[in-house]
Amino acid sequence: MAAPAPRPPGLCCCRKGSAAGPEAPPAPPPPPEPPPDVASASSSQLFSLRHLHLGLELRPEARALAGCLVLELCALRPQPRALVLDVHPALHVLSAAYRRAAAGEAPCSFAFSPAEAAAAAAPAPLPPPPCPPPSPPPPPCAPPCAASPPSTATFLSAPCIAAGPLPAAAAAPLGEPPASPPPAAEPPPPLPVFAQPPCAACPLGFRVDPFTDYGSSLTVSLPAALQPHQPFQIIVRYTTADGPAIWWLDPELTYGNAKPFVFTQGHSVCNRSFFPCFDTPAVKCTYSATVKAPAGIQVLMSATQSTYLEEEGVYQFYMEYPVPAYLVALVAGDLIHADIGPRSRVWAEPCLLPTAISKLSGIVERWLTAAESLYGPYIWGRYDIVFLPPSFPIVAMENPCLTFIISSILESDEFLIIDVIHEVAHSWFGNAVTNATWEEMWLSEGLATYAQRRITTETYGAAFTCLETAFRLDALHRQMKLLGEDNPVSKLQVKLEPGVNPSNLMNLFTYEKGYCFVYYLSQLCGDPRHFDSFLRAYIEKYKFTSVVAQDLLDSFLNFFPELKEQCVESKAGLEFERWLNATGPPLAEPDLSQGSSLTRPVETLFKLWTTEPLDSVAAASSVDLTKWRTFQTVLFLDRLLDGSPLPHEVIKKLSECYSSQLDSMNAEIRIRWLQIVVRNDYYPDLYKVRRFLENQMSRMYTIPLYEDLCTGTLKSFALEIFYQTQNQLHPNLRKTIQQILSQGLNPLPAIDTTAVTTDTPAMVLEDKVSEATNGAISLRDVNVSA
Repeated sequence: MAAPAPRPPGLCCCRKGSAAGPEAPPAPPPPPEPPPDVASASSSQLFSLRHLHLGLELRPEARALAGCLVLELCALRPQPRALVLDVHPALHVLSAAYRRAAAGEAPCSFAFSPAEAAAAAAPAPLPPPPCPPPSPPPPPCAPPCAASPPSTATFLSAPCIAAGPLPAAAAAPLGEPPASPPPAAEPPPPLPVFAQPPCAACPLGFRVDPFTDYGSSLTVSLPAALQPHQPFQIIVRYTTADGPAIWWLDPELTYGNAKPFVFTQGHSVCNRSFFPCFDTPAVKCTYSATVKAPAGIQVLMSATQSTYLEEEGVYQFYMEYPVPAYLVALVAGDLIHADIGPRSRVWAEPCLLPTAISKLSGIVERWLTAAESLYGPYIWGRYDIVFLPPSFPIVAMENPCLTFIISSILESDEFLIIDVIHEVAHSWFGNAVTNATWEEMWLSEGLATYAQRRITTETYGAAFTCLETAFRLDALHRQMKLLGEDNPVSKLQVKLEPGVNPSNLMNLFTYEKGYCFVYYLSQLCGDPRHFDSFLRAYIEKYKFTSVVAQDLLDSFLNFFPELKEQCVESKAGLEFERWLNATGPPLAEPDLSQGSSLTRPVETLFKLWTTEPLDSVAAASSVDLTKWRTFQTVLFLDRLLDGSPLPHEVIKKLSECYSSQLDSMNAEIRIRWLQIVVRNDYYPDLYKVRRFLENQMSRMYTIPLYEDLCTGTLKSFALEIFYQTQNQLHPNLRKTIQQILSQGLNPLPAIDTTAVTTDTPAMVLEDKVSEATNGAISLRDVNVSA
């Protein structure tokens, strides 16, 4: 790994250069304010976030993380009274402090013990001046600290930042610094170490208040004399345990069963339990991190640069491009790597690495090259992939430079191809250009899905792309039938009501209806290559910013003035506004006739099995499923699922013809057949359901079956399996299955939850897949890549 490059000038979310110095900084015009985000309690519109530093210590034995956050900010308005950040009840704030920043100052480092802090400060000829007296309740707040004598380094010690634990409920009233904390049972969080500081850090009062059931607000008082565009830093020390973003795994929940494992999942609003932040996609900044982990644990982050300091036992990361908070990601465990291309490597547990290499070696570069030919240079440097244990709550996540993907997908080649290419597409759509509000997630997901299908068309042909699209559109119509065409979640611009978790808005409409709108725009151009040119220009114009739908549509009409003259945005029945705000199905769907060679056999076989009277001999002899593509087989099985319950004769003959064949196929196929077995109460094959669940730890392959088992007459069978297998499941997954099993029953008997260190609320499970336990809407119907 290469050592971090020198720190470039700070970038704020409006991409202004750092100020020349703390004295008389220039006053650039204020950037346009992002749209309000009802999912964020933060005061992000009052500040420009230039950079964030994280000092993190992983403590797997306590299933905890100790952190120090240093935010580099400047106020956009005179004398803001307070800074408000998003946090979470799982995150406990211990102290907050203010420090005036020097122009062009190098990134801070972190000391992970008092001895390290003392060593860092040893070269200083004079100690920093003491902190000023605690500020009284506003107004006014304490003035900025006086400049300190020159020194080569200083650290923030306990007199300036309280190091002991301070429960959020006991936090001092706003404007009063927290009282001296009691002795800490655990070591304190890291201390920031600064080179040539202009002043000591001043302790600040802070308060943590409830916000929603998925987060809290941290309000930090600010000095009264703070001027607009004057750089300053806020330092927050905290600890955090199991929460929505941080998933701790005991060794038994990994493939190697040898070392603990931890990963983070930030989308949509989970990273507020990882570190205090402006948890909104409207705000982007660069970040750096220093991470200390137990010996033998490999740490990775979504960063462009990384290095390991062996003598100190710490990892250092730097992300040189602005990203929203939800794309800051970490994973640590027993991971090793292998190069699979000139700018890609794959990380996995040792026992999984050979399989990952065999599946991906050489082809990731092919996908990246195809994407670059369509949408311009890949800007993130490396494109690495890490395979996570089955407890990973979604299929894949597009963390920049480091895609997270569930290892369970390795056995399903075609799903692996689609899922990784989708994440590759996010490098342009979602990561480089991001939706500014969660109400318009289709701007990332719809465009990424369109780009994914352009890439697969270039690399695998139009027929394969049409087959995969038909499979997904089938799922979209299935979801629409279950939810109803008037359901507001079927809009592309969904109104996010206060208190509603944005993760609840993730559904197939976000992906597939969004895709259909983007495809419609491409068809207005007459040639998809012309639309590719527009998307290249769109990326170049809005790179590293966050946008709203109007930005995309205005850019489209300006790029194609002839279409603007034709008023295509107002075409009757296909108005852009109607695309965005009408409920129901897409206003137009793509022509999939180029995939008919693959989809027509599926339609024929389905008709043979569902036409009365059944001719089972003709149906069984018409197709050899072992020669079909995976997407053909799952499309066929999904349609049988839609028609279930089937006549007993049909399900009996289907089992006789296909059950043994399907046993040897991948899990995406097997789970669909087992759902057919369950929905049809076909008892002869129930032992296969048991065997499947006994060997699965992934939510994507357990939740759908438990939902189906509990919807029908087989709940007692489901309970029996759950009690036999619960100890091999992650506590979060265990809790979700308990909720499913409890529907309509008395509370379940107590189960062994010794692996759970906190009473994690149900929202710990909220990720990019809705957690509704409605048996009618299986997660199978919304199981899409992030």
